[in-house]
Amino acid sequence: MHSIREATINDVEAIREIAETTWRQVYAPILAKEQLDFMLAEIYSTEKLTSQISNNIQTFLMLIEGGEPVAFAAYSPREENSEIYKLHKLYCLPQTQGKGYGKILINRVIDNTIAAGIHTLDLNVNRHNNAKTFYEKMGFEVAYEEDVPIGKYWMNDFVMRKKL
Repeated sequence: MHSIREATINDVEAIREIAETTWRQVYAPILAKEQLDFMLAEIYSTEKLTSQISNNIQTFLMLIEGGEPVAFAAYSPREENSEIYKLHKLYCLPQTQGKGYGKILINRVIDNTIAAGIHTLDLNVNRHNNAKTFYEKMGFEVAYEEDVPIGKYWMNDFVMRKKL
């Protein structure tokens, strides 16, 4: 049994733990350890996550299984175009993969996006991340490629889009 709720700042450590576990598994074959460590520290710092949640910069959804957070998603309007929402983060603990939690979270984000009157949802996925296939099954298509600087490193991504 699972449930979904909006995250609060009390969930920051759980978000960090899910990200740490998931990123190390997903990105170790793709990124150098130094880049992986830097990006985790940069994107998932306690301060950054606390600010994103408390200032409503991103909405975080927590998926709870057996009373424990096991997956999360984060989304918001795009900064440069509020008529498009962006799924910024979607991570499920490795032991929960295959249970459909990623699909459940994306569908909740889609429902919330439509409820806000928005009909386009974007996401970025590393060009070497196998999750691209999952997103395609969810109806996303590659819109364009984007290289995003993070410190001295680059995220080499596909921007995928779904019309809702």
